Amino acid sequence: MGKHHKMDRRHFIGTASCAAIGSTTFFSTLFNLQSMSAASLFNTNALNNQEDYRALVCIMLGGGNDSYNMVVPTNNEHYQQYKITRSNQALNQNALLKLAPKSFKKKELGLHPAMPELKALFDQEKLAILCNVGTLVQPTDIRDYNNGSKLPFGLFSHADQDKQWQTSIPQTNAPTGWAGRLADMVKSANSNQNISMNISLSGKNIFQLGQEASEYSILPTGTGSIGISGYKGASSFDQIRTGAVKNLMEKQYQDIFKSTYAEIVQASQNTHELFSAAVGNSTINTTFSPSELSQSLKMISRTMKVRKQLGVKRQTFFVRFDGWDHHDELLNNHNRMLGVLSKAMSEFQTALGELNLEDCVTTFTISDFARTLTSNGNGTDHAWGGNVMVMGSKVKGKDIYGSYPNLVLRSDIELGGGVLIPKISTDEYFAELALWYGVPKSELVRLFPNIGNFYNTMSSAAPLGFMAD
Repeated sequence: MGKHHKMDRRHFIGTASCAAIGSTTFFSTLFNLQSMSAASLFNTNALNNQEDYRALVCIMLGGGNDSYNMVVPTNNEHYQQYKITRSNQALNQNALLKLAPKSFKKKELGLHPAMPELKALFDQEKLAILCNVGTLVQPTDIRDYNNGSKLPFGLFSHADQDKQWQTSIPQTNAPTGWAGRLADMVKSANSNQNISMNISLSGKNIFQLGQEASEYSILPTGTGSIGISGYKGASSFDQIRTGAVKNLMEKQYQDIFKSTYAEIVQASQNTHELFSAAVGNSTINTTFSPSELSQSLKMISRTMKVRKQLGVKRQTFFVRFDGWDHHDELLNNHNRMLGVLSKAMSEFQTALGELNLEDCVTTFTISDFARTLTSNGNGTDHAWGGNVMVMGSKVKGKDIYGSYPNLVLRSDIELGGGVLIPKISTDEYFAELALWYGVPKSELVRLFPNIGNFYNTMSSAAPLGFMAD
């Protein structure tokens, strides 16, 4: 290895762990190999004395959701502003699913017509909408933007904004995600430390990567977990394979790379066996649609059902739903995908009711950015602040939070082409979720270094107020 190719332990793990046997096992549970420790913020003994399960489910709408066609003004004045600005991308006013929020009276709003299931959850007070949310380092106006004052790194870039929504540290290329940092803080609440509290249905992601924590990657079918093919199988060939693999895993290597690789194989296979044994007999009566998103959420509900067997009281889940980069054919594609999203989220909430976990699980959406309000002819382009949804029985639902902007060009937050400066930061959004999860206000800065720019952690008020205790 040349002098310009120094390889550290993490780089070796990241590049080598999937190379040999082609199994999800090798990229599933790397958290055992990360050495930094973090103090627990939870009294584990107290948790063990009662059922106290909480989980966060993050749905990443990869590509940039056109969320100003997801949530649309319905009254004549504001709808006409919307229609003029959106031109050939405007929805029919009469088709919108009108919302009747409990306290938000600034504008009359409706959901996209493809979302009747989420409209029903909104009416049942199990869904809330947050307006004009985005990556921010500090509160920002047009002057700040023109001066380049402390702006997010790589604005309007898929790669950068996708990552910053997962890290909530937009001023730099952060190495950890906020769910990963959260897991570092609270993982001792789980009695079983052999299975990561962070479960991904979409492979590796930075959202769930901490200094110690990483995701355990599963699939939406079968037992979810995939181990080494044929390992401990009944056939004579499988027995030969099993013996060979065991020899490789149990051998004492002097070379740190070989030793590390063997540790990964052994730990990951052990985790696979524990996980698949628990989830293998887990069934859900709720009917889920055949879409990959619905099936992923079904697997999450199956995993939650065996939480006690897995020894977990705190979990996060991550699901990517890609394809939202609608530079072309926005209206048709957006209609189809919002329909998939609406059905999947509603089915999942029904399954949580079946499991008696509605109070214990909060589901939320994120996306790279919103889309331009102006049309590019057949679609829309990359923008900034947009609207998100939060679902759960502990959400103060049937309400809208933040300020839904006037959708006119040349407003005090419009940068040109219908790009809007966010008014709610990802820090405020995620901090409220973290507080519900059990993180003390005094520790929010460990998760969100910029939180003090938006919220006084000494305040008795919540950052945004959309979560109940």
